[in-house]
Amino acid sequence: MRATTIKVDGELLADLQRAKPSNVTLTAFVRSILEREVVATRLAEAADRYARFLADSPDEREWLSEWERADLASPPKGRRRR
Repeated sequence: MRATTIKVDGELLADLQRAKPSNVTLTAFVRSILEREVVATRLAEAADRYARFLADSPDEREWLSEWERADLASPPKGRRRR
């Protein structure tokens, strides 16, 4: 696996040092920030793809509309036994 070194200095370094929890290394803290950003970007892209899918899929929009109207607060009615 290839590793990359990123130089962080000056005010940004000081801000990161102040922001990180005391029990976490700076490397781990920065890695977690980057990982969260990557996940957030992927989720935003997925949301855009789903919005386009809904725009192009009337059947899916109808199903979603039915789901939104469903009564999820009341318990389901029991089945009758014969």
